[in-house]
Amino acid sequence: MSTSLFDLSGKVALVTGASRGIGEAIARLLAEQGAHVIVSSRKVDDCKLVADSIRADGGNAEALACHVGSMDDITRTFDTIKEAHGRLDILVNNAATNPYFGHILDTDLAAYSKTVEVNVRGYFFMSVEAGKLMREQGGGAIVNAASVSGLQPGPMQGIYAITKAAVINMTKAFAKECAPLGIRCNAILPGLTQTKFAGALFTHEEIYNEALKTIPMGRHAEPEEMAGTVLYLVSDAASYTNGECIVVDGGFTL
Repeated sequence: MSTSLFDLSGKVALVTGASRGIGEAIARLLAEQGAHVIVSSRKVDDCKLVADSIRADGGNAEALACHVGSMDDITRTFDTIKEAHGRLDILVNNAATNPYFGHILDTDLAAYSKTVEVNVRGYFFMSVEAGKLMREQGGGAIVNAASVSGLQPGPMQGIYAITKAAVINMTKAFAKECAPLGIRCNAILPGLTQTKFAGALFTHEEIYNEALKTIPMGRHAEPEEMAGTVLYLVSDAASYTNGECIVVDGGFTL
């Protein structure tokens, strides 16, 4: 297979939650393959650090603040992209939140609302706005970062798992309705990955050790191990891949 299938030269890519962790790894890899990457998260200073580093390595990147839990931020983000670039070829919905770690019966309204606003409403309307731009230009690719928790709820992660299950079905809904417009939509379902976002799992020794026992590969993943699947999904190598939810978990869900 020619590596040119993974060439993203001339493509404009927006990666949310890209100031660290899996999002940062994705942003770096897409830039290495030639994409102009818009590094986005809530805090623009953190995004600038990543974008500056990408440019220092010879890539093309810019920083753009966007809190996907804010409808005003979403509107402002796509107005900026349309004015600056006139197009968007790739959207990676990676920004997420998990403010509550505890028994599902103790979930309060604030934690519930925040999780749904970012993980479901945010992903939905980011995809809607990206899809409108992609429709105008004749196509594009959307990748949602879901989670194996959307298939098998992890302990103390009830509302987070529920929102990730919603992302899985959201991916399929967009894939079915947008494919005739040349827009593909797929998802990646990471397993246990070493990130600040997943810090609660790594600091809870009992839960972490139990999780390792269920992973045939016997270890957690690093953020960079998620990026390759996303590259595949946004590239021409995946030109006939649509509506798929690819599990990357070291065998955890077997």
